[in-house]
Amino acid sequence: VKGALDREQRDSYELSLRVRDGGDPARSSQAILRVLITDVNDNSPRFEKSVYEADLAENSSPGTPILQLRATDLDVGVNGQIEYVFGAATESVRRLLRLDETSGWLSVLHRIDREEEVNQLRFTVMARDRGQPPKTDKATVVLNIRDENDNVPTIDIRKIGRIPLRDGVASVAEDVLVDTPIALVQVSDRDQGENGVVTCTVVGDVPFQLKPASEGEGEPQNKRKYFLHTSAPLDYEAVRDYNVVIVAVDSGSPSLSSNNSLLVRVGDTNDNPPMFSQAVLEVSFPENNLPGERVATVVATDADSGKNAEITYSLEASPLSSEAPSSIFSIDPDSGDVSVQAVLDREQRDTYEFQVTARDKGVPSLQGSTTVVVRVSDRNDNEPRFMQDVFTFYVKENLQPNSPVGMVTVMDFDKGRNAELSLSIQPGDHDQAAGIFSIENDTGTIFSTVSFDREQQTSYTFKVKAVDGGEPPRSATATVSLFVMDENDNAPTVTFPSNSSYTVLPPSSNMRTVVATVVATDSDTGLNADLNYSIVGGNPFKLFEIDPASGVVSLVGKLAPKHYGLHRLVVQVNDSGQPPQSTTALLHVFVNESLSNATVVESQVARSLHTPLAQDIAGDPSYELSKQRLSIVIGVVAGIMTVILLILVVVMARYCRSKGKHGYEAGKKDHEDFFTPQQHDKAKKPKKDKKGKKGKQPLYSSIVTVEASKPNGQRYDSVNEKLSDSPGMGRYRSVNGGPGSPDLARHYKSSSPLPTVQLHPQSPTSGKKHQAVQDLPPANTFVGAGDNISIGSDHCSEYSCQASSKYSKQVRAL
Repeated sequence: VKGALDREQRDSYELSLRVRDGGDPARSSQAILRVLITDVNDNSPRFEKSVYEADLAENSSPGTPILQLRATDLDVGVNGQIEYVFGAATESVRRLLRLDETSGWLSVLHRIDREEEVNQLRFTVMARDRGQPPKTDKATVVLNIRDENDNVPTIDIRKIGRIPLRDGVASVAEDVLVDTPIALVQVSDRDQGENGVVTCTVVGDVPFQLKPASEGEGEPQNKRKYFLHTSAPLDYEAVRDYNVVIVAVDSGSPSLSSNNSLLVRVGDTNDNPPMFSQAVLEVSFPENNLPGERVATVVATDADSGKNAEITYSLEASPLSSEAPSSIFSIDPDSGDVSVQAVLDREQRDTYEFQVTARDKGVPSLQGSTTVVVRVSDRNDNEPRFMQDVFTFYVKENLQPNSPVGMVTVMDFDKGRNAELSLSIQPGDHDQAAGIFSIENDTGTIFSTVSFDREQQTSYTFKVKAVDGGEPPRSATATVSLFVMDENDNAPTVTFPSNSSYTVLPPSSNMRTVVATVVATDSDTGLNADLNYSIVGGNPFKLFEIDPASGVVSLVGKLAPKHYGLHRLVVQVNDSGQPPQSTTALLHVFVNESLSNATVVESQVARSLHTPLAQDIAGDPSYELSKQRLSIVIGVVAGIMTVILLILVVVMARYCRSKGKHGYEAGKKDHEDFFTPQQHDKAKKPKKDKKGKKGKQPLYSSIVTVEASKPNGQRYDSVNEKLSDSPGMGRYRSVNGGPGSPDLARHYKSSSPLPTVQLHPQSPTSGKKHQAVQDLPPANTFVGAGDNISIGSDHCSEYSCQASSKYSKQVRAL
């Protein structure tokens, strides 16, 4: 595979494969390879909309469908199967609604009361596929609960002003002025819209009427306030009690109504009620007090005299609070001293509000009141408190220095300076956090001053201390555990083999023979350290195969003579991280029966290390080229023979012409005969010239080409095959010139009964080099070093460029 595959773009490919032999004419065959792309979970589900909004009537019966959420996934199989689940949803949402995880239908599980629950439900729904690991998408669902007219209006009658109101009875003096408010009527309806718009009236013929408390436009329609006013003078002697009935009707369809009544009791005149100098009295009182301590003293005056001016004090709940203050505070009825009966705790409650009522002893009694506000002042009686005893954070390694790594939350229930906290990092047992972490005092954010390296340290543990500003100060500590998560920042490391090493492989090795094992390690963890091996270069004959998981390199092809020599396999080791990292290693395999001269192999390995990886090094680089060279040599020799024959014809013609001129002498033998070879005395030594040099040897003695045969008549593929017929020679040992090297000339002389060389003494010379016509291809011959003949091509690679003829002879000699 050369590029990234995407099943969603194309799920199959059809390749046409063609194989062709090297014959003349070439023969070929072809086949179709169909590649089906399988699916991986690389696509997340996608909702049709990011926000689903719908209206739902309250009190809908269980099972009522609301809406259907739809998501799609481009994957197939389990990777494309989607299930729907609640995401960020409150407990009430999960209790009231049901989500079908298969179809995505959202329906009512329990009846929803808008007034008891909420008027709007907002939550998220997750679409999750069934892949491993699963991928998700989320959408927001907003359900607006539509109101139904299922609540009747409520009427609340409260005291207002100086008119006493208790247990539904209002006491009104007969001398009150017309249009005096005697009570506050609050009307409300829990429904919304038209269902909550309320109309309120007074029923019957009574001297009272309702008036709106305010005409503000911002007042809610379902909550209104009215004052109950007197509409005519009151007469104690004529009518002492009035039963005022108030009716409220909403605007729903059908409309709902309710009523409430107030008993107005007319009293005799006591013109001057008691009066306080302040309407609101604020007092500051420290917490952690002793029971019985005095808080404040309230004083009221009455303009009347006698019994009507004698005042009695009492405590009552504030109009804004229904809590009775008598359980905490008490008041002396005669002096007005207010005392506290319990220990106050500002952290539990910092403000108390109640009323002090002053009543005279007139008949009827008049009263006045004031509001007392007790504000509890703080003392440093609380330690700082962390939200957790142990904070655990996970950060990625290689994070930039001075980056936030976590946040701790701490609070102090005190107030003011007592709650001003100072945070600091406390070193651990091994002082591992000293100088590495700092904390921001205002937010509790922890910063690191270094970049984390998981391979150096996987976790950090230290303590955070919080100290408040009270006197004396209080403190608390929490433990912070920081775990460093792994990133794919380490490439695999090949531990075996080294690039300069090599392995000897005998040609007789069977298929599936283990050649070597590539061993690599990775400092990362998990998928980042999951390694796979592959051969990415140097295997043009497909002789070798590597196990992707174990790195075991095996022989999978049949070795042939052309495979003899050095093979360089480029092995790539990849991890499974994202993005992946890889390392390339070289595995050198020397194919030969034995190793007689390690220096030659080591020089080839050294040359390989300087050869580009894109260039293949496999077997004998001159094997195929030698066949071509042999054909060229034969053609050259044939041409030379043709030229020689032409020269002989010309010479014979001139010779005959010369004989014809001089005539023929009977009985006289010619001294020169070109067709009779000259006889040489074997015992006679060649003469030396004046300089002491030997005479020239015959032309055909300059080169000898020999073919060796195996005992069974087969030819040896190389000289080295004859050197070692026993298995197990594939070890790291010397190849050329080592001890025990056989006499190659003697070996070939004795093992080749018939020479395969045709010598041509009439062949013309070219300098000192002589030509030999061979019956066998060069790969099956041993060439002697008599004249150092070379038929090497001028075309050479970086691997085999240096002294190609000499190098090819050394390889064949091996």
